[in-house]
Amino acid sequence: MAYVSEHKKETVNLFVNLINESPIIGVVNMENIPAPQLQKIRKQLTEKHMILKMTKKRLMKIAFEKSGKKDIDKLNDYLGGIPALVFTKENPFKLSMILQENKSSAPAKPGQIATKPISVNAGPTTFTPGPVIGMLGKVGIKTGIEQGKIVIKEDTVVARKGDKISSELASILSRLSIEPMEIGLNLTAVYEDGFIFTEDLLTVSPKDYRDNIALAAIESLNLAFTIGYVSKETINQLLLKAYTDSSALASSCNIVTTDNIKDVIFNAYQNAVVLAHKVSGDKPKEQPEKDASEEKEKQDQQKEKKSDDDMAVGLGSLFG
Repeated sequence: MAYVSEHKKETVNLFVNLINESPIIGVVNMENIPAPQLQKIRKQLTEKHMILKMTKKRLMKIAFEKSGKKDIDKLNDYLGGIPALVFTKENPFKLSMILQENKSSAPAKPGQIATKPISVNAGPTTFTPGPVIGMLGKVGIKTGIEQGKIVIKEDTVVARKGDKISSELASILSRLSIEPMEIGLNLTAVYEDGFIFTEDLLTVSPKDYRDNIALAAIESLNLAFTIGYVSKETINQLLLKAYTDSSALASSCNIVTTDNIKDVIFNAYQNAVVLAHKVSGDKPKEQPEKDASEEKEKQDQQKEKKSDDDMAVGLGSLFG
């Protein structure tokens, strides 16, 4: 029987107790974290009533098995790099947010793996033409010369997530003052009640989270309205739709109601006017011309009569 040291037994028992006492257990990777930064992170987590513990992977797996917690052994698949466990009562997304807030930017080093896409934006640089043009071209950055300075012509993705950073790229990023790496705890998975939240599910920004909730609210409201589901959010719209539909049905079926009586009378009046125009339009076209000539003849007769009257008055005054 292999000998197991008391220290290892105590470590396993400590982890078992923490596992059973904590509803939320996160797995973090502590690779490439300087000691001062790790101490700062540990202190910040302690202030938020979170416990960060590290031990050998084999002892963690034994603790998972001994705890008897439902499906806790699923975390074995996420013990990569230099793993540690975070024990907390905060929900998984809150834990992820806290760890993200405690990260700081850092220059890229040769051999590191990009944790996210790395881009170089278009624009002027402080470099004068020289060997640096070839260095920029070697990592895929297109350049030009303007006013005696090197200019980056277009935005360029120089590394994708998971790519290994070369010494040439690390040097160029440093000279461009780009710090694409983050120093902090990388949360790889979180356990809660038998379910595993992976990194891609947890890394949601607060803005994206709010936008997703707003979109879900709008889509659910549209669905409820479409299927006629009555709630305090839809009742006004549903009543308005019912009123509009019933009014349209009454009008199409010539049903007179207190709501549409004015419209019925107005429509009847318009129909009567149209009918009257049609009837008047059936008269012979010569009739208006005849009426006009008769009116002109009448006016001429009136003018002649007035002229005769004026002459009579004149003669009367002459022979007084």
